[in-house]
Amino acid sequence: MTPTHFAFSSTFMLGLMGLALHRTHLLSALLCLEAMMLSLFIALSIWTLQLDSTNFSASPMLLLAFSACEASAGLALLVATSRTHGSDRLQGLSLLQC
Repeated sequence: MTPTHFAFSSTFMLGLMGLALHRTHLLSALLCLEAMMLSLFIALSIWTLQLDSTNFSASPMLLLAFSACEASAGLALLVATSRTHGSDRLQGLSLLQC
């Protein structure tokens, strides 16, 4: 495994562990998701550069577009949650309440 691949896989795993273990605020969960998406974007970009193929050149841009949509939806949920519940703590949220 090259140092570049190790860096991207460790970045993804750190984001995944942060999402799994440190779930106190919604904002921290959204930041961990964004770190995972950015590491996937960089890894996919480097993979398409290493292949020297134009067939996969649109894939990183498509992933980046989906990542931007995910971030905007997450921020909208964060604003809605903080307005209705008063904070973004995940322990105070209940899926059974409207």
